[in-house]
Amino acid sequence: MSEFKIEGKAKLILGAQHVLAMFGSTVLVPFLTGLNPSIALITAGLGTLLFHFLTKGKVPAFLGSSFAFIGAIQLVLKNQGIGAVKGGIIVAGIVYVILAWLVKTYGAAKVTSFLPPVVTGPIIMVIGLRLSPVAINMAMYKDGAFNLKYLLIAVVVIATMILVSSIGHSFFRLVPILVSVFVGYLVSALAGMVDFSVISQAKWFGLSTEAMHDLLTIPKFSAGAVLAIAPIAIVTFIEHIGDITTIGAVVGKDFFVDPGVHRTLLGDGLATSLAGLLGGPSNTTYGENTGVLAVTKIYDPGVLRIAAIYAIVLGLLGKFGVILQTIPTPVMGGISVILFGMIAAIGVRMVVDARLDFSNSRNLLIAALILVSGIAINEIAVWRNISLSGLTIAAILGIILNKILPQDK
Repeated sequence: MSEFKIEGKAKLILGAQHVLAMFGSTVLVPFLTGLNPSIALITAGLGTLLFHFLTKGKVPAFLGSSFAFIGAIQLVLKNQGIGAVKGGIIVAGIVYVILAWLVKTYGAAKVTSFLPPVVTGPIIMVIGLRLSPVAINMAMYKDGAFNLKYLLIAVVVIATMILVSSIGHSFFRLVPILVSVFVGYLVSALAGMVDFSVISQAKWFGLSTEAMHDLLTIPKFSAGAVLAIAPIAIVTFIEHIGDITTIGAVVGKDFFVDPGVHRTLLGDGLATSLAGLLGGPSNTTYGENTGVLAVTKIYDPGVLRIAAIYAIVLGLLGKFGVILQTIPTPVMGGISVILFGMIAAIGVRMVVDARLDFSNSRNLLIAALILVSGIAINEIAVWRNISLSGLTIAAILGIILNKILPQDK
């Protein structure tokens, strides 16, 4: 299918449409992790522009906040602070760069052989299931106690998301998170749960004091933080391969050949390191924007670059950033209940699509040990202040077992 070029005002409008598609997910990750949403928007925009530069402007992709890193960032931010989070995310980007070099040197098939669906499927399930208690706490509890008002608002948000996602052939199906957050915010405001005074006090342009603190904090390369965050890039590497394959299928081009998947990995990695340096969450190519490509059938990468500029401008609007921070906890909790469940379900889908035979004891053992270790283990101290998260242990265990356990004839 040929790429359809457009010019002028149409590009500006289509760029805004891509912003709507990515917006909900991109700002949700900093809310859940404790990072700043304004910086997340800025780093998403800058990361997308860097990605387009490194891929010769040929791949119509948008880079937003990655959900895979949520649990690790939460843990490190709580225990070691923003500096350690920055260091961990920077190294995660470097892991991508190393993988890009390996793919260029040995080929994608050789590298991905270490991460077949029997490993990546259960690991993705673990990511979603480890986060599920966080979603329930946000949706139902206030200061540790059950709160009926929180639950009702979360239910409204969940019902809205289900309804919007069920509407046939509609643009709203591409932005269910955005619509659900808007409805939840409106209901919360009517219930007196939104503090509008902080919005009036915020400046129109520029970052808040909190955002500037995160931006200016020097990265700290703590071994514990690096080991908690960076290995997740090995798992999202497979997600990246799938995303680039999907974009290529939608557009009708083979981006594995031109500009090359090693370049897309390099772009994703350096964008993630840039985000870490500035205090934003890890970046990843966004399926939401691929959905917009499929609906509009307009594949001009320039439209995505316009969307990136919009994201940067939105991040620099002071009042807009404060509005985002006034979104009540149960609203984000309601969204999280569905999204974290969907992450686990994506892992299930990966296993189903691969048609894995679980009557085969090898597959059963690998999946079982990944699930139990990944969910049951919080973290294990290995030396001094160095510890490994359950997710990291599960990933290492799965990769090793996949290579040492013999294949049944």
